[in-house]
Amino acid sequence: MPATTRTTLRRGLAAAAALPLLIGALASCGYGSEAKNDEKKVAAEGKKLSADTVRLGYFPNLTHATALIGVQDGLIQKELGGTTLKPQNFNAGPSEIEALNGGSLDIGFIGPSPSINAYVKSKGKNLRIISGSASGGVKLVVNPDKIKTLDDLKGKRIATPQKGNTQDVALLNWIAEKGWKVDPESGEGDVSVVRTDNKVTPDAFKSGSIDGAWVPEPTASKLVAQGGTVLLDETSLWPDKKFVITNIIVSQKFLSEHPDVVEAVLTGTVKTNEWINANPDKAKASANAALKSLGGKALDAKVIDPAWPSIAITDDPLAATLKTQSEWAVKAELIKQPDLAGIYDLKLLNKVLKAAGKPEVSDAGLGVK
Repeated sequence: MPATTRTTLRRGLAAAAALPLLIGALASCGYGSEAKNDEKKVAAEGKKLSADTVRLGYFPNLTHATALIGVQDGLIQKELGGTTLKPQNFNAGPSEIEALNGGSLDIGFIGPSPSINAYVKSKGKNLRIISGSASGGVKLVVNPDKIKTLDDLKGKRIATPQKGNTQDVALLNWIAEKGWKVDPESGEGDVSVVRTDNKVTPDAFKSGSIDGAWVPEPTASKLVAQGGTVLLDETSLWPDKKFVITNIIVSQKFLSEHPDVVEAVLTGTVKTNEWINANPDKAKASANAALKSLGGKALDAKVIDPAWPSIAITDDPLAATLKTQSEWAVKAELIKQPDLAGIYDLKLLNKVLKAAGKPEVSDAGLGVK
């Protein structure tokens, strides 16, 4: 065999040997099939539970810190053993509910209003709330040149993330208690309620097209970094300064078929929450690292530092506050009186809490019988 032929053959064999390594490297960088649609699969080790995979949805938000940290640091996967955790990222409640209803999502972190709306629309057949996750983290931030007191909101343009979402309902209720009028559908009235995506709100605030916003973190702190002033922290409106901002839901079908998997996920979230509360600075850094991994950019210190302590991480779903939020939505004429009986199933959570030596939590009379 000529020398040139032998050299070509050796190069071909080397390239073939390297191909699997190259494919693996590309997949790990996000080019593989598991990376499409912002999804990734977390490797599983140990004994498999009753399901091969559990699909977990959450938002790249600080109010979803339990999921951000629990997934990134492997605290949830550790409890699942050989059952693979498959995280999925969403940017809005409706798309997460659609995935849950369509069977492509099993468990999700989500706000109270989407949970209520989905439960009512399905006539109580699509989901259960199985745990809390976060409280607070919502603020009214305003342009101090235009608004100096709460009474100055009259005649101004105030943003909320979405019509009928948790912050929108809270603002409409606050406006009503002031004796002012706003049409819940159009948002027009004594205060103009401007429904604006959280991604757009900072630019709208900077341009002056809105005068303020009733928004969750970290959007609130982004507005403060642009010169805004916190005029009201929503926690001040609630008894004990607590209200649900994020809870955990599960497909009723998945809960019925795989209670052992659901219990393992809840064990992971309880342990994650315990670690977060015991290590706030490390947890803040971990959450920010997760945000960078998901979105390509970490939050600036002037945003995350004031935002982080305003969010309380908790296992308690604060069910009584969800009930109040639904009553506000009814009063605002956004929904009809809902039947929320059975929206909670906290049996597995309370089992996990009891095993960890923690107090059980209440469903405020809205649990499954």
